[in-house]
Amino acid sequence: MPAHHTPLDEDLLVRPLTDADWAEVVPLEARAYAASGLSEGDEALRSRHRAAPDYCFVLEHKGEFGGYLLALPYPLGRCPDLSHAEPGTAAATATPASASANLHAHDLVIVERLRGQGLAPRLLTFLADTARARGHATISLVAVRGSDVLWSPLGYHPHPEVELPASYGDRAVYMSMPLS
Repeated sequence: MPAHHTPLDEDLLVRPLTDADWAEVVPLEARAYAASGLSEGDEALRSRHRAAPDYCFVLEHKGEFGGYLLALPYPLGRCPDLSHAEPGTAAATATPASASANLHAHDLVIVERLRGQGLAPRLLTFLADTARARGHATISLVAVRGSDVLWSPLGYHPHPEVELPASYGDRAVYMSMPLS
């Protein structure tokens, strides 16, 4: 299903992530996560996009890069390992993106100048609407560095029984939300 440009308001636009965006995405991801040891690096990030390009988006604010969201279908209770890239394109093509009832919001980062304005929840709402429209039943994420307190009010429920890869650190919490 082709992705398209979706205005959130007169200043905000969500659009598909393109190859030209990596020059902004990779350094932003590093600034957000490197100090805490959670940065994935260029190849792992690009592999998430290759696995599910129709679920990876850029937020534009007044025509400028404002952040990104990488999501991909993953079975409920599982998530990508930050220390490994996704399987190659052939493996990703063998299982269509819509095959999983769960869509995993893998990484969402807003540029520093726009933080604190409620844009991350708006981007997750956009993703939930997209997932619902494409037939997914749930959306999941891994809250890192204690951010589960931000996602709980939005309807995400913790699953402490889910074992996470060590690459997420000791404060990570797997969470999910039904889309019905």
